Amino acid sequence: MALPTGQGKTWTAHRVSSLRRVRGIHAYNSAEKNGEWITMREAAAKLNVSHHQIRRLIKEGALLAEQVVPDAPYQIRASDLQDERVTSALARKGRPCRVISENQTSIFSDT
Repeated sequence: MALPTGQGKTWTAHRVSSLRRVRGIHAYNSAEKNGEWITMREAAAKLNVSHHQIRRLIKEGALLAEQVVPDAPYQIRASDLQDERVTSALARKGRPCRVISENQTSIFSDT
């Protein structure tokens, strides 16, 4: 977010974890690794799909996901991967539906 620390330094992973530890601030849910919450990458691995497909499912509303703040990592409840909407959305793989009309002439010859 381009905000400096109180001493004007840049934030690093070590500084953030130190501040959280000192102030008693828990990490976001999927970082706690208790199995209830998972990351987008872990969800993709469990469903054997790419993280792009997981992002698409989230965008379509088929897979519920939370963000602590905008642009933060998605947090996905592991039990939501078994939802009917997710399984049916993943089953609809393939190209978009195309209707072939009898009156339509092909731009390619039949030879």
